[in-house]
Amino acid sequence: MVGSPGGTGGDVGPAGPSCSPPSRLELPLCYCRGCPFVIVGSPGAETLRYLQPHRGHRDLAAGLRAGAGLPAGFPEAPREEEEEEEEEEDRRRSPRPVTFTLGPEVLGLGPEGDFQTPDAEVYMHFLRSHCCYDAVPTSCKLVVFDTSLEIKKAFVALVANGVRAAPLWDSKTQSFVGMLTITDFINILHRYYRSPLVQIYEVEEHKIETWREVYLQGSFKPLVYISPSNSLFDAVYSLIKHKIHRLPVIEPTSGNVLHILTHKRILKFLHIFGSTIPKPRFLKKTVQELCVGTFRDVAVVPETAPIYTALEIFVDRRVSALPVINAAGQVVGLYSRFDVIHLAAQKTYNNLDISVREALRQRTVCLEGVLTCYPHETMEDIIDRIAKEQVHRLVLVDENQYPRGIVSLSDILQALVLTPAGIDALNS
Repeated sequence: MVGSPGGTGGDVGPAGPSCSPPSRLELPLCYCRGCPFVIVGSPGAETLRYLQPHRGHRDLAAGLRAGAGLPAGFPEAPREEEEEEEEEEDRRRSPRPVTFTLGPEVLGLGPEGDFQTPDAEVYMHFLRSHCCYDAVPTSCKLVVFDTSLEIKKAFVALVANGVRAAPLWDSKTQSFVGMLTITDFINILHRYYRSPLVQIYEVEEHKIETWREVYLQGSFKPLVYISPSNSLFDAVYSLIKHKIHRLPVIEPTSGNVLHILTHKRILKFLHIFGSTIPKPRFLKKTVQELCVGTFRDVAVVPETAPIYTALEIFVDRRVSALPVINAAGQVVGLYSRFDVIHLAAQKTYNNLDISVREALRQRTVCLEGVLTCYPHETMEDIIDRIAKEQVHRLVLVDENQYPRGIVSLSDILQALVLTPAGIDALNS
């Protein structure tokens, strides 16, 4: 749904059965210590409601800015990690990213018929029969930023609360106006890191609303959101069609944000509760036969390249992760957009000339290497691995560990849910 919360909206995708969530939803919220404009929903709440700003909150924020500290008994934001999470030329820049173009013998035929049989429609019908509210967890964390918050504080708050994005609240219009995501952080670094006119530390003091005015230059797009009563099929369609990774679930009457839906959350819901329905036959076919994934011009980054090169590729190619290759061209790691946010946590974004290899070595989250899959593996095996490891994509490699493609959550949901409905939102 696109439009203002509380409005009628539209462009949600092909209509499907909807259900009615509870009419009133409440969420205990509190201010994040040191950031009076950051509102955090406490984990453990079974129902959610956004705490609307009013004079009392403004007075509290003023007191905090004046150094009064938190009032006695006022709840402080918990710091548990969230489960989910969850784009200039320069003579010093490394060579452009390596790309691969594969022939038909590697891509496979990808027959449309595999997705047009009656049994292939089971996931489509399943998600059409469940509403977005069904996928809202009973315990979750929701962080909301006021657009008057400084950029630096906002990204530090994202890291501190273990979230990857936050809805933006405009106190002037009393409405949600967008989302602050890791992509914004990448765009800021890419735009100003080597700028001769503006130093990166100057941008840190900008407010979110200032950055939005400079970057969007008046071309503000309506917030893409969805109602809790819309089907999960509609949510998949909106996520893939609008090429976004986070979809706010907003209760239309009150305008409250209930949850942020993601590809990962929907696939997990499908993986858990979809086990009770018959599995379509195409799950037993290989990813090469079904041609599910991205196989042409796969962007990679050399492990010796500076982080700034990775940022350029993120911006230019609009990809969410880059296989990291060694001198022989073999995959040795994965550098994702989420890795960039750790630059804010470690305050190392003033040095983007360190190598990708060094950045991977320094990241705080220890990973067991890059997760891969092979052309001969079945679709079912790939889905099970993604769901079990809670990752957003697998790197398709050959027997010598050379990159041959990317299989992402968007690719999988397009194949499982939208293609059987005759919709190609991925390439629209």
